Amino acid sequence: MGIFDYKRLESSSNPRRILRQTPLPMEGSPRLGPKGLIKKHEFVRILIQCLYSIGYEKSASCLELESGISCKSDDFQLLESQISSGNWDGCVDTLNAIKDLTDDTRAAALFLVFKQCLLEYLSCGDDKLAVAILQKEVSALQVDRDKVHNLARSILSWKEVEQSKIDDNAVRELRKKLLQELEKWLPSPITLPEHRLEHLVETAVLSQIESCMYHNLSDEVSLYADHSCSRDQIPTETVQILTEHKNEVWFVQFSNDGEYLASSSSDCTAIIWKVPEDGRVTLKHTLRSHHNPVSFVAWSPDDSKLLTCGNVEVLKLWDVETGTCKHTFGDPGFIVSSCAWFPDSKRLVCGSSDPEKGIYMWDCDGNELKAWRGMRMPKILDLAVTPDGQNLISIFSDKEIRILNVGTNAERVISEDHSITSLSISGDSKFFIVNLNSQEIHMWDVAGEWVRPQKYMGHKQSKYVIRSCFGGLNSTFIASGSENAQVYIWNRRNHRPIEVLRGHSMTVNCVSWNHRRPQLLASASDDHSIRIWGSSLSNKIQP
Repeated sequence: MGIFDYKRLESSSNPRRILRQTPLPMEGSPRLGPKGLIKKHEFVRILIQCLYSIGYEKSASCLELESGISCKSDDFQLLESQISSGNWDGCVDTLNAIKDLTDDTRAAALFLVFKQCLLEYLSCGDDKLAVAILQKEVSALQVDRDKVHNLARSILSWKEVEQSKIDDNAVRELRKKLLQELEKWLPSPITLPEHRLEHLVETAVLSQIESCMYHNLSDEVSLYADHSCSRDQIPTETVQILTEHKNEVWFVQFSNDGEYLASSSSDCTAIIWKVPEDGRVTLKHTLRSHHNPVSFVAWSPDDSKLLTCGNVEVLKLWDVETGTCKHTFGDPGFIVSSCAWFPDSKRLVCGSSDPEKGIYMWDCDGNELKAWRGMRMPKILDLAVTPDGQNLISIFSDKEIRILNVGTNAERVISEDHSITSLSISGDSKFFIVNLNSQEIHMWDVAGEWVRPQKYMGHKQSKYVIRSCFGGLNSTFIASGSENAQVYIWNRRNHRPIEVLRGHSMTVNCVSWNHRRPQLLASASDDHSIRIWGSSLSNKIQP
C-alpha cells in the first residue's frame, strides 16, 4: 500500500468515459482542407470539445462514439479516474510517466496533487501523514519556496482551529477543481486549451479584419464569407457644407459623445453645432467674445463645457447648453497656444507660446492648481492630455515632444528632425501623432517602446499649421488636412493614403472624426467652409 492510499470515492457514472479511445492516428493520417493542413483527428477532437462547452452534450457524446475519438486524451482520462477515486499513488505515477512534460510543468502538477492530498489527510485527522508528504514529497519539488511555506502554514492553521472533517460531497468538488487546474497546466495533446475552436475562428476573423483596409463597423463580421469591407465603410463623400463662418476656419472638433461639433475661425468666433441622429448638422450657438481669431477649441470629457483659445489672446470657458462664457483665464498679456482637459472635466491645462509662462493647470473657476515654467520650459506649441489622465504630452522648441507622467513626474523627450505643427492622441491613450512641416505624419507610442515612429505621407504641408486626427473603429484610421485643399485618410497599417477627399478650394487646416459615428468626418478650410463627410451610401445634403 502506497503512502497516498486513502478512502477512495467511487466516481459517478459518465457515458463520456465509457468510450474506449482509439490510439492517436500516426503520421500520414487523414487530413482536411484544400491544402491538407488540418489533421482530421485533431479537428474532430476540437469539435467535440466545442460541442461540450456550448451545451450540446448528447451531440458531443454521439460524435465521440461515431468517430472513436475522445475529447480527452487517454492520459487525462486515467488521471481523471485516479483523482476521482483518490488513487494518489496512481496519479503521481501517471504524471511521472507522461512524456514531453517540462520539469517545471511536472513539478507544478505534482504540487497541486500533493496539496489536495494534504487537505484530505488533514480533514480526517491524519496529521502525521500530511507532514510526511510535505517533508518527503513537496519539499523535493522544484517549485516556488513561498508556495511550500504557505502549504506548511496551512497545516498549522488546520491544527490550531481544529477544522471539522470535510464531507464526501465537498471532497468531490475539490477533486473536480483539481482536475480543472491540471487541465490548465498540462499541455496539448494531453489536454486541449479552453474554447480552442472559438479561439481558432476568432484568430482567423481577426486576421481578415487586420488585412481589411476599410474595416470600420464592429457588427460587419460574418462567418459565412471571408471578411472584406468596401470604401463605403468610411466617410468619402460630402454630405453637408457649413458656411456660417465669415472667414478662414482654423479648427474643428466633434464632442466626445458625437452629438456636437465645435469650430473656430479667423472671424473671431467659435460655433457650437448640433449633430442629430439624422446627420444634418445645425447651428446651436455662435460664441462671440474673443477680439482676435479663435485658433483652438477643446471639449470637456463630459461635453458640458468648451474651451476656446484666441490667437495671441486669453482662454475662455463656455457653457455648452446656454452658450454663455463662464470664465476667462489669464490676462491680456497671457498668450495661449493650446489647451486640454483632464478626465474629471474639472481640471484643465493650457500652454503658452511665451517661454516665461510655460504650462498652467487650473480648475474651472480659474484657481491655479499647478504650473510648469522656467528655464526648462520653452514656448509650448501644442499639448494634450491622454484620455486616461496619466500623461501630459506637449510640443515645444519646434522639434521636441515631452511626455510627462502626471502622477510620478517621470518624463521622456522625443526629438524630431523637422518642425512639429500639431499633436493628436488616440482614444485608448496608447498612441499619438504629430504633423511635421516635412510633409509627414509620425505616430509614436506613449509607453516609449518604439525606437522609431510609424510614418504616413502623401499630403502637402510646408507653410501652415495642419492638424490630423485618429478616427474610425478602434482609432484604426488617421485623417489629415493638407495645403492642396484635400483631406487624406490612412489606415494605420499603411503609410500611403487609402483615400483622398476633394471638395475644398483652399488649404484644409483641421479634421475631426466623430467618436461615436465612425462614418462621419468634418474638415475646416481657408475657403470659409466646414465640410461634413459621410459614407458614399449617405444621402447628400445641400448647404
